Amino acid sequence: MAVNLSKGQKVDLTKSNPGLTKVKVGLGWDTNKYDGGSSFDLDASAFCLNASGKTSSERDFIFYNNRLNANGSICLSGDNQTGEGEGDDEFLTIELGQVPSEVEKIAFCITIHDAAARNQNFGQVANSFVRVVNDVTNEELIRYDLGEDFSIETAVVVAELYRHNGEWKFSAVGSGYRDGLAGLCRDFGIQV
Repeated sequence: MAVNLSKGQKVDLTKSNPGLTKVKVGLGWDTNKYDGGSSFDLDASAFCLNASGKTSSERDFIFYNNRLNANGSICLSGDNQTGEGEGDDEFLTIELGQVPSEVEKIAFCITIHDAAARNQNFGQVANSFVRVVNDVTNEELIRYDLGEDFSIETAVVVAELYRHNGEWKFSAVGSGYRDGLAGLCRDFGIQV
């Protein structure tokens, strides 16, 4: 049975699931009915962060144009441009034991592509969630439903997977950004 988290909660991942080696982090969302004339394109991404909370190189930023980190231990499924249907809209697969040792945290984000030009924000997005699934058994282990109403934000750090005393833990973050993907990149050490 999955552990359901609220914003700010943290939970052990590998300690409470012994033998867990590969997970799928699924992200999903729905867009509200919107008459602005432009379709929505939301994107999942991940930033592999070192001890200083920054990426070590551009390869540590996983998104639709760079679907693998440098050693291939983190892989993005692809770009679902409509977000329609049930379940995960996009997901990342992580080989926990293969993640480079200098990566202390993986931040999972959802951004609205071209949000400023399309006059879109997360106030027009509903039912956003992140979930962690055992990739071998397909069992959902952790779920965080954002449930928050963001009004002007165009990007959200949804959750983090981080190392603590040799184990992986999961944190429900739910932190919005007004300046979208560019703001995330700037804060995480990617030049834009």
